[in-house]
Amino acid sequence: MSAPVRLVLLSHSATAAAGVAELAGQVAGAPERVTGVGGTEDGRLGTSIDLLEDAVEAALDGGCDVVLLPDLGSSVLTARALLAELDDEVAARVALVDAPFLEGAVGAAVALSTGADLQEVRAQAETARGLRKL
Repeated sequence: MSAPVRLVLLSHSATAAAGVAELAGQVAGAPERVTGVGGTEDGRLGTSIDLLEDAVEAALDGGCDVVLLPDLGSSVLTARALLAELDDEVAARVALVDAPFLEGAVGAAVALSTGADLQEVRAQAETARGLRKL
């Protein structure tokens, strides 16, 4: 049996991260499995590898695999820097996802709420790249 999956959303804005996490968690009925990480330790816009590391470690320590969805630009660099610090066995439990931030988060959250495994949750988030709104 695969590990449960937790979604970690990395944004340059703490407000954006919290808002998207709230929306995705509520839509999926699994708010406890969606975490928003945003901004810097002193409340500015940006990304913090330390805040991200805390969120990822909490999920892993809780027995969950992690789908990590960054918003844009340097958040991807922050996520990749964290992954480079992890040993290979731990890094294999974290999937960095290339998907639209909001739509990918909702898709991933819905998938994880069904018991999907790490790769299935990742794939569901990534399908959001091709979804049309109109």
